[in-house]
Amino acid sequence: MIPRYSRPDMVKIWEPENRFRIWFEIEAHATDALAQRGVVPASAAQALWKWWDTNPTIDVAAIDAIEAVTKHDVIAFLTWVAEQVGDEARFMHQGMTSSDVLDTCLAVQLTQATDLLLADMDALLAAIKTRAMEHKFTPTIGRSHGIHAEPVTFGMKLAQAYAEF
Repeated sequence: MIPRYSRPDMVKIWEPENRFRIWFEIEAHATDALAQRGVVPASAAQALWKWWDTNPTIDVAAIDAIEAVTKHDVIAFLTWVAEQVGDEARFMHQGMTSSDVLDTCLAVQLTQATDLLLADMDALLAAIKTRAMEHKFTPTIGRSHGIHAEPVTFGMKLAQAYAEF
């Protein structure tokens, strides 16, 4: 993202720390499901969530350093989590592919980004509506095919923009 054109809330969605947090939750929920089916020990899922409850700092640099050796992003992440959680983390990622994690993560990030855009659209609509009502009697020059036309109100122009949005 180009910083001068990027909003902080949107940038956060695409930062590595958010991506790794999403990866963890995908892996932990999958481990939960496997534990419920008796495929992995319930203590494995519990250990993951117990560590997660401490609100750990995601060490992006450490994960990147592991990836420099493993040449694999998901393996680097899983290795780093295992270093934090301990032996129970070995049950993470069973029956999964990297694409399971990456594709699901992208869907979550797209949902987060869409939620942000929809909230912004709601705020924009509210602002346009407020201004349309405020200026419903404010006269302005109408336009038709690039020339002056009948007088209208600025509120009507804003109401048209509101309808378009």
